[in-house]
Amino acid sequence: MTIFKEKLDEEYVTTSEAKEILVEIEDERAADEDRDLRYELARAIEHVNRFADLDADESRELVEELADLDQIDVPTAVKITDLLPEDRTELRSVFAQERYSLDGEELDEILNVVAKYA
Repeated sequence: MTIFKEKLDEEYVTTSEAKEILVEIEDERAADEDRDLRYELARAIEHVNRFADLDADESRELVEELADLDQIDVPTAVKITDLLPEDRTELRSVFAQERYSLDGEELDEILNVVAKYA
């Protein structure tokens, strides 16, 4: 017997997209006077307000553009979109846990895409 529920679906969202979702939840809870904002939800809203640099549509466009590059998968594209690295060193930190490394040309190509949105 397991106490875990079955995972039905999984989707990667950027911080900006999470902000949009959390704002909707916050507005819904604010409309109902009997419901308080739980501590975890309040902290999550504070976090996304602080760290979401792009709007949700721009961040999704950037993820799609990065995912179109051969060397980047969707989870990595989301990570890059959330961080918006400005130089090779910052970008290399995203790939530190990967089993492969990118050369300078590939890093510059990624940084050029990010620069369009930053």
